[in-house]
Amino acid sequence: MTATRIDGKAFAAQLRDRVGKDAAEFETRAGRKAGLAVVLVGEDPASQVYVGSKGKATVAAGMASFEHKLPADASAEDLLALVDRLNSDPSVDGILVQLPLPGHLDEQSIISAISPDKDVDGFHVINAGRLSVGQSGFVPCTPLGCMMLLTDRLGDLSGLEAVVIGRSNIVGKPMAQLLLDANATVTIAHSRTKDLPGVVRRADIVVAAVGRPEMVKAEWLKPGATVIDVGINRLPPEPGTEKGRLVGDVAFDEASEIAGAITPVPGGVGPMTIAVLLRNTLVAAYRNEGLDVPEDL
Repeated sequence: MTATRIDGKAFAAQLRDRVGKDAAEFETRAGRKAGLAVVLVGEDPASQVYVGSKGKATVAAGMASFEHKLPADASAEDLLALVDRLNSDPSVDGILVQLPLPGHLDEQSIISAISPDKDVDGFHVINAGRLSVGQSGFVPCTPLGCMMLLTDRLGDLSGLEAVVIGRSNIVGKPMAQLLLDANATVTIAHSRTKDLPGVVRRADIVVAAVGRPEMVKAEWLKPGATVIDVGINRLPPEPGTEKGRLVGDVAFDEASEIAGAITPVPGGVGPMTIAVLLRNTLVAAYRNEGLDVPEDL
């Protein structure tokens, strides 16, 4: 058996096309563009790249991008004051504070200051609560993107057994909740799980989100399972090379001989994250203007 390759890049491109179409419709109806504000504190190189790519993607989708940069030594008061202004700004529909923040800033207190209705990252405790009780809110972009790939591949997930490896607030827990809401039978596995390979082996759906390169081996998988690999890890460089390969949390080559379908790294889950961020921002814009959210979002 050779697994079907789940093309997250192609799916994300389709989602971005739909967002672009619906963003143009929003602008016509609301008389303004949907707006995403991204806040960057400090000069972390990776964060600068992420913020730049989010800004470009926002503009490409026909929405307004507002970038706010603060120095690395910015006080919590300065950052909270900026968030408060963005909460009150009617041209801003979504607010994203790029993580990680410098060590002297408490990330949870900053996230909690964002209006839940502009929290397009889905990290606010109110949005986490909304998800847990089945109310409408914002879901973190990566697990929502994973869910889109799963439903596109499998359709109805009712009765399927799913194992989520990892219990983070950003991926593992919301992923498990989304699967549960789709009527899957869900197990959250983690570093303390006894017989982790045995737990994973009974799953029809495996979502790996632990940050350990190629941890999930072929023999862990049930034949025909659908595997969503959230991990992105850079291996040490091989002799004669400057950078090591990017790999996921699943040993892709060997897993592809057992799984029914699998996401590659790169090109699987990664492209979905920014696409879903754009989708969440546009959903927020429609809601903020009291307009019905298009069904294709």
